[in-house]
Amino acid sequence: MTETAVQAAATAARKLGLTVTDPRVLYTAFSTVVHLRPSPVVARVPMNLPDGLGEPEPAVRRQQRELDVVAWLAEQGVPVVPPTPLVPLEPVEPVEPVEQDGLSITFWTYVEVDQTAEPDYFGATARVTELHAQLAGYPGELTWMSPLRLIGAGLDTAEAVPGLLEQKDVDRARAEWKVLEPVLTSRAGFESVFPSATVQPVHGDAPSWNLIITVDGPLWADFEDATLGPIEWDLAGFGPDLCRAYDEAALADGIRMFAAQWRDMPFAGGLS
Repeated sequence: MTETAVQAAATAARKLGLTVTDPRVLYTAFSTVVHLRPSPVVARVPMNLPDGLGEPEPAVRRQQRELDVVAWLAEQGVPVVPPTPLVPLEPVEPVEPVEQDGLSITFWTYVEVDQTAEPDYFGATARVTELHAQLAGYPGELTWMSPLRLIGAGLDTAEAVPGLLEQKDVDRARAEWKVLEPVLTSRAGFESVFPSATVQPVHGDAPSWNLIITVDGPLWADFEDATLGPIEWDLAGFGPDLCRAYDEAALADGIRMFAAQWRDMPFAGGLS
């Protein structure tokens, strides 16, 4: 998959007029990220998921939302890794993904990572308050809690593949999802349980892990899961210490302490 993605990205870039002689893979996971050297452009190609785990919507729609969100943030002066101005050759509004060999590709400005920088997740989490303050004004349309889109399919796949997980674990996951699904998969269901929660556009994919420290300063990246949801979604899984870092930054900035409020909310129904 990686080689196919690199070839598709290089081919698409050359068709668009970019010089690509030495593409270099920067990262592979859910996407293949390629520096199209010597051009100062990075291509991101989402991986094709196995049957049963495919996206419920075409990749191009998800990518278009990301491009729209990032382009808008850049216009507001927010430090983000922006779409490259080198693709396409003629200005197009909005910037769109490019299809090549059955893959949908987005092109971004190459930034030089500061290799000497140490990870600072407390500092990055504190800065999420600034990102949320900006995202609150995003005027575009976003889907509700899009990162949850694969849970149902994932459970079906886990049960269909013998030995992948123990049956008791699959049964427990299904039981918990039965409780959570009506609360989390619609805004109405969520707000009926958490009526005082603040819902707005959020990054959607652990933003404190997606703050790239470049030689020119920190830049937000990876908005593929930008979504409409509670602000606390961007803090999920980070534990009380990082939530406290967010709260302290919010208090210093005069922003409501969303995370502290969330921790005090009882979850109706509970889990066992």
